[in-house]
Amino acid sequence: MAKARASNQLAFSFEAPKPATLPAALAGMDARVARTVGEALASAMANGKPREVIAAEMGVLLNEAITDDMLNAWSAPSKGKHNISFARMCALIAVTKRFDLLDRELRAIGVAVLRGPELNTARLGHLKVKIAELQAEARGLERMGLAQPIERGGETC
Repeated sequence: MAKARASNQLAFSFEAPKPATLPAALAGMDARVARTVGEALASAMANGKPREVIAAEMGVLLNEAITDDMLNAWSAPSKGKHNISFARMCALIAVTKRFDLLDRELRAIGVAVLRGPELNTARLGHLKVKIAELQAEARGLERMGLAQPIERGGETC
């Protein structure tokens, strides 16, 4: 029986993430990130990309040597002394294309990930909201009769 392939589709939520503000809100984050590293590695391997290739591609992006042993240490929650750096995590996400995992982790601090055309979609939504606000303001001025024709030099503009 063939293994189910992991989805690389970003399951984006439009609910605003809430930033971590309570005491110990990020406690245990090292172990959580290690599990996320393991999840990114497992899904890439399920899609046919061996750890050696992942390590090599990360090494190219970072211009440093990355080994299988490093990947193993970063993905082990029990190896607290071997945490992955943010730069290496970004390289791992880029190589495995698991942007959904980065989104999940960043939501813990109140941030969401948008990539590529998603940025244009968000920008379009923002512009539509601004247009609606400006149209409502214009309607209000018209209803109150505050907007009068402008006359310059005997001509109405």
